[in-house]
Amino acid sequence: MSELLKSIDARTKLAGTNKLEILLFSLGVNTSTGRRETFGINVFKVREVMRTPPITSAPEMPTSVQGMVSLRGVLVPVVDLALYAKVDTETPRAIMIVTEYAGHTQGFLVEGVDTILRLDWSQMKVPPDMLVAELGGLVTAVTELPDGRLVMMMDVEKVLSETTNYDEEIVYRNIKPLEDSSLTVFFADDSVVARKQITRTLDAMNVKYVGSMNGLEAWNELDKIATYAQTSGQNVTDLVSLVLTDVEMPEMDGYILTKKIKTDPRFAGVPVIMHSSLSGMSNQQLGKSVGVDEYVAKFEAQKLSETLARRLLGSLPVAQPNS
Repeated sequence: MSELLKSIDARTKLAGTNKLEILLFSLGVNTSTGRRETFGINVFKVREVMRTPPITSAPEMPTSVQGMVSLRGVLVPVVDLALYAKVDTETPRAIMIVTEYAGHTQGFLVEGVDTILRLDWSQMKVPPDMLVAELGGLVTAVTELPDGRLVMMMDVEKVLSETTNYDEEIVYRNIKPLEDSSLTVFFADDSVVARKQITRTLDAMNVKYVGSMNGLEAWNELDKIATYAQTSGQNVTDLVSLVLTDVEMPEMDGYILTKKIKTDPRFAGVPVIMHSSLSGMSNQQLGKSVGVDEYVAKFEAQKLSETLARRLLGSLPVAQPNS
């Protein structure tokens, strides 16, 4: 299994090309449907894959959190994804995927891993409403394999927000509101939980916002805004003060979205902040290569609000003297 992931560090070259690689895994045969569903997780979030080690139970944890394991001297919580996703299965979860997200390390118990699949973000589609409702918003994107299998990308943000305490109310308490009511942030993120975190931050800052669910939807909306600004004799900055974008999104990722914004003269003066759990130096450098103004790791509400405030207040137009 180490062979499966040994070259992850070399895969950073895929970022910025609208491509990704996902690790396919299964949770077992669903006794209710008789099906074995295929899920996926971006390899950038995977640290290692291993046989499930002995798990020590811990008190006062959500049902899907089986306990803790010690990995190289660090205690790591372990989430049984079948229990979390309410997949009724009798298949043992013998494999643990160790993931890193927003500075946290955690283990996900799965039945087994399949392979690493390389594809284009344009092949990842927004899941249909019926699937979203069935899985409680757990899936952020879907794609169909040549063999007919449907691969569902798991919303890691959602899993962790509901099984850990990293999204507690206290993180929003010290955010300072801004006094300027003319500011508007346009943000793009495919995760339900991430969008909620962003809107809570912007609400605390008293800043208006418009949101979209992926990069392609964001670009289409921004293009309409720019066209409207031109026809109405306004600057785009009068309508959009700043763009905040995730990296991983179906149909168009954040790198391509940023590149389109930064190479379009209509958006001159609109800062772009990248907000992602892919916070390694290679990802930050790729962000800068396409014109990102700043890179903020998920999810640190205080740091996000401070970065937004600095960029928003710095982007205010200079008052012209009376003629």
